[in-house]
Amino acid sequence: MEAIALLEVQALVAAIAGLDAMVKAANVKLIHVEKRLGGRLVTVVVEGSVSDVTAALEAGKVAAAQVGNVKLAEVIARPHPDVMSFLTTG
Repeated sequence: MEAIALLEVQALVAAIAGLDAMVKAANVKLIHVEKRLGGRLVTVVVEGSVSDVTAALEAGKVAAAQVGNVKLAEVIARPHPDVMSFLTTG
């Protein structure tokens, strides 16, 4: 895995819309979902190549912004193994 992209939005519906656009836009795989405040703040994390996660994140931001508020959108290239273990813990 070369990179991860994080999309944090306000509202579960915006997260779903953003994630749908992300996986349709590029060759990425969902690896983590974090819900806070009863689903009012949701972060989705996808993995793939740097170019794929970047393209996916751009598509996800646009789609999520149409139905909710985008709080954060970030690409991390070559994430440290400790970051990955944090994302894969239950």
